Amino acid sequence: MLYLSIAIGGALGAMGRYWLASSLNGISSINSSQFPTGVFIVNVLGCFLIGVAFIFFSEKVLLQEQWRPIVMVGFLGGFTTFSTFSLDALLLFQQGHYNTALLYIGASVILCLIAAFVGIHAARLFF
Repeated sequence: MLYLSIAIGGALGAMGRYWLASSLNGISSINSSQFPTGVFIVNVLGCFLIGVAFIFFSEKVLLQEQWRPIVMVGFLGGFTTFSTFSLDALLLFQQGHYNTALLYIGASVILCLIAAFVGIHAARLFF
């Protein structure tokens, strides 16, 4: 039953990623420079949320422990995407958008780490 719950969480996360990334790509003026705005924002948001979820489960116990793998592995694992990030970066390089690719890689890694850090501290502060 746990594996089915994780799979359902993953499916919901993937659908959320697709919807949000598609919506953001459609309205972003940054996208004209080939920057993968939707995936970038989804990954940063997902890292913030995993920081919050970590505190919920490990310190605040606001959710029962059985929800941890469903939320963290399933939903947030499906919501964020390292594979699409990697493909986007490689395609930018192949298309000759070297500066955009390097900006995307650097900003993704740095801002995702910062987002997880902020999520952890925000959850401790506000919950």
